[in-house]
Amino acid sequence: MPAKNEDLHGFVPDKAEVALLLIDVINDLEFASGKDLLKHALPMAERLAELKRRAKAAGVPVIYVNDNFGRWQSDFNKLLDHCLEADICGKPIAELLRPEEDDYFVLKPKHSGFFSTTLDILLDYLQVETVILTGLTSDNCVLFTANDAYMRDFNLIIPADCVASTDPEENRHALEHMRRVLKADTRRSTEIDFAELKQRARQQPEPNPELQAQQFAQSK
Repeated sequence: MPAKNEDLHGFVPDKAEVALLLIDVINDLEFASGKDLLKHALPMAERLAELKRRAKAAGVPVIYVNDNFGRWQSDFNKLLDHCLEADICGKPIAELLRPEEDDYFVLKPKHSGFFSTTLDILLDYLQVETVILTGLTSDNCVLFTANDAYMRDFNLIIPADCVASTDPEENRHALEHMRRVLKADTRRSTEIDFAELKQRARQQPEPNPELQAQQFAQSK
């Protein structure tokens, strides 16, 4: 991290080993399967609202990672205002998970929260080692984001009760894939102990660049 810009011009004051990511929860759900998704997403959002409350109480930063819906001139506040309109299918979720002033947000153009976004930079400045991925949908944007997080060596937690898909069976398959292939911890949100996660991260040894270089040379 550059010593002369440790808080990204004052916009990233937090330092945290753990971050909670809410993926595509500000979503109008105005598509063919939107009402079907809402049936599963609304109970999920209620549990996620409680997880977010506990995360903030523990000093864990919350990052909204949200699709720009193909509107390249849009901003997050406009998306939120749109999703809070009276006749919008996704309004109940947007009301439950409305961002707060000290939350972070990243707009993404495609499925993964890392593709062509500032998420990498933000997590680097926060000094995050463990990401908790939640939101919509487990078999699409959550999965793509999890893949990219895994390739970046983040510790992954994907609480099974805080993600949703249109099809519960696809949701189950996606969670099993992320648990088995991406080594994700899929415990339920009520089992997440933020103090324990932060303590565990502090106990992990700092990377040794010289040792890593030696190991790389030996592997060639």
